[in-house]
Amino acid sequence: MLRYTAMRAGLFVVCFLAIWGLVYLHVLPAGLGKSNLLWVMLLALVISAPLSYVLLRGARDEASVQVSERVERTRQALASQASVEDEADEATRSTQS
Repeated sequence: MLRYTAMRAGLFVVCFLAIWGLVYLHVLPAGLGKSNLLWVMLLALVISAPLSYVLLRGARDEASVQVSERVERTRQALASQASVEDEADEATRSTQS
């Protein structure tokens, strides 16, 4: 999961630097007044999102497998704890009767 997040952040940084360079060279229009940084960040976000969807498909699939395995382990642990609690509750009830 951390690998995918780092790759996604890296792709955003690359897009940001590329767009910043294009704005600096006046290939792309600059923002109004002091909004240039916001303009470049927004444009980099809009461009990096579909790129990450296409380019990072394998890493995203690996991350989703890791997350689903972690969820399944947690679900199994909770179920086993619930069964232990149920057994303890039954034992307590049987001794009280």
